[in-house]
Amino acid sequence: MRLSIKRVYAPPEEGDGFRVLIDRLWPRGLAKEKAGVDLWLRDIAPSTALRQWFGHDPARWETFRERYLEELRQGEAAAALETLRAEVAARPVLTLLYSAHDEAHNNAVALRDMLQGGG
Repeated sequence: MRLSIKRVYAPPEEGDGFRVLIDRLWPRGLAKEKAGVDLWLRDIAPSTALRQWFGHDPARWETFRERYLEELRQGEAAAALETLRAEVAARPVLTLLYSAHDEAHNNAVALRDMLQGGG
């Protein structure tokens, strides 16, 4: 199984495999036909309050990761995480899609690391 991450604005590629959007909001200005999203898991995204607090500030990254992983253990986020884990187990290639500009500090990085055993 290969798990990767990619900005949703990048064109879909055959090597992406099953593509899962993990943002709460649909990416601004992107037509659904061009996105190539196979599954949209809104509930796996960080809460609005956490996302706004983080503001993609690298100085808040570690705290954001910890709080986000805690959110994933509760309520609808936990159910969405189980859905994602089932998809990961069922697919040879899965790509997590995100819309943030910062490629190193975003929920897809935190989620990928957790799914691969790093968090």
